[in-house]
Amino acid sequence: MASDYYGTLGVSQGASDQEIKRAYRKLARELHPDVNPDAEDRFKEVTTAYEVLSDPEKRRIVDAGGDPLGRQGGFGGDPFGSGGLGDIFQTFFGGGGGGFAGGRGPRGRVRPGEAALVGVKLDLEEIAAGARKEITVDTAILCDTCKGGGTRNDSKPVTCATCKGAGEIQAVQRSFLGQVMTVRECPECRGAGETIPDPCLKCAGDGRVRSRRTMTVKIPAGVQDGMRVRLAGQGEVGPGGGPAGDLYVEISEAADDVFVRDGDDLHCTVRVPMVDAALGTEISVDTVLGGSATVAVDAGTQPGTVVRVRGQGLPHLNSGIRGDLHAHLEVVVPRKVDSHQSDLLRTLREAIGEEVELVTAKSKSAENGGLFSKLRNAFAGR
Repeated sequence: MASDYYGTLGVSQGASDQEIKRAYRKLARELHPDVNPDAEDRFKEVTTAYEVLSDPEKRRIVDAGGDPLGRQGGFGGDPFGSGGLGDIFQTFFGGGGGGFAGGRGPRGRVRPGEAALVGVKLDLEEIAAGARKEITVDTAILCDTCKGGGTRNDSKPVTCATCKGAGEIQAVQRSFLGQVMTVRECPECRGAGETIPDPCLKCAGDGRVRSRRTMTVKIPAGVQDGMRVRLAGQGEVGPGGGPAGDLYVEISEAADDVFVRDGDDLHCTVRVPMVDAALGTEISVDTVLGGSATVAVDAGTQPGTVVRVRGQGLPHLNSGIRGDLHAHLEVVVPRKVDSHQSDLLRTLREAIGEEVELVTAKSKSAENGGLFSKLRNAFAGR
């Protein structure tokens, strides 16, 4: 008589495909030779039973009282050949299913949507104060004709005739290792398990349509280049009218003509006349927020001196703390002087009495390699 494949898996003849899969997985975990070396023959039996009952054609032969493997009882021999059992076990427990996650059943028509990404460019003033920017978003939105159902009028989806609602197609292929079962997505329903015979004319059954919309996004002060602002539920609507993903607004920071950014700190160059550097002065510098900051130049200030003005940088994101402004002083020597100025400078030189000093290459390199020059070169891509 024919082999009792249902009894081997411990399921009834009317068991669903999912029940058969669950029964096989449970037994395979218990009987696999790596777990239970003494149960290899039993493991082969349940694997053969699953191979038969998971194939619609073979299962119909079993239900009609026959044996699709042409045997008269018992499970003598391994129909998969040496190595075939390992391939079957891999297919269901983390191995080669042909790229499709088999054994999970239909995934359904309604699925969550993907995230969307748009970019927005901000200047330093907008970053310092925060901004409200109008952006254009091109995403999938819910079809307003079928409301995501994908069908026209009062029609309904039907079970896929190709995969019988399983959402996947199973096939057994022969190889030099034996027979290998593969599971792939059903090409007819694309894994949904159902098809729409009378689809919505506007969305062609997808439940969503492409649309361009304009919206305003609030950008907090202190953001940095490359950061993203998340807008929940404003991304792509999913297939079948599924919940929308998130929209991410990526920040791109425009280069500034005056300031170079270093985190929350700002750096700028301030040119100081030679006399002011020698005598000392105060210089007013415009800030990114439209106000001004006072840079104190001490008497005898040398070229390359950096003056720090606290609290005049950028705000820290989601904090009331502000960075600092670093003014890099560049002492300016007049290119032309008249005779009167020349006389005064000669008198000053004699009074000071400083001598010419030879500067080594090493010292010169250290002088030119200050923080601001490195920041400026990095920002300019040099």
